[in-house]
Amino acid sequence: MPGEPLVVLHVALTEDISDNIQSIVREFTTLQSTEDVNKINSAIFYSITSTQPGLQGVELGNYLIKRVVRELQSEFPQMAQFSSLSPIPGFCTWLQGLLGQYRKERCHPDLLSEQEWREVELATECLGSRPGMPATEALRKLIGTGEWMHSELLSRVLEPVLMRLCAWYLYGEKRRGSALNPVANFHLQNGATMWRINWLADTSPRGVANSCGIMVNYRYFLNDTSKNSALYLQNKVVTASEQVLGLVSQFQKNSKL
Repeated sequence: MPGEPLVVLHVALTEDISDNIQSIVREFTTLQSTEDVNKINSAIFYSITSTQPGLQGVELGNYLIKRVVRELQSEFPQMAQFSSLSPIPGFCTWLQGLLGQYRKERCHPDLLSEQEWREVELATECLGSRPGMPATEALRKLIGTGEWMHSELLSRVLEPVLMRLCAWYLYGEKRRGSALNPVANFHLQNGATMWRINWLADTSPRGVANSCGIMVNYRYFLNDTSKNSALYLQNKVVTASEQVLGLVSQFQKNSKL
């Protein structure tokens, strides 16, 4: 219909780059009638939705983000930070498949260190899991049900494990040279930097089921986006922060993938 938007980009204007979706939703529900616009320093793109089914797969988000950045800079000259707060669809599915492969092949599960596997076994037994259940099976069950979210002990044990696995999924898993994760591929094509992976950033049932509650910021450094985009599109180089590269390095030390 004439006048209807083709794509809707949801943007939160904040003092700093948000690391969880709950803080954005909470700010909206408690929004005061007056705001100090001088404190607004960051624009967070947290949802891009196509309103027309026939346009699914057409990359209009790229154009829209660039246009929104220009308009925000005009309205808020002090604004210096532009970033997404993005979901990670497919991470849990990928991880479940990996753990299932280990179980099927009955090979040594080197995704975790021996100490980490022992901690998973002990923590799951404390929650009432069957004594002697293989750690790989216990971990698959925990991820599939989200039960670990209700245990402070398991959350502490799994945080370093899931963070480095997620970093590898985003940075290292590829399809025909491009990022396997479609959201990562979209932002990297646009020239964004894979900037920060955030623990327990979306604790909704959907967030836990899709990505164990983890979200990621893709940051747009405006002077570097053209260069980053060219590197990715031409040479499949992923521009990432020290935090992400550090997590990837930790993964590579523990895994033979």
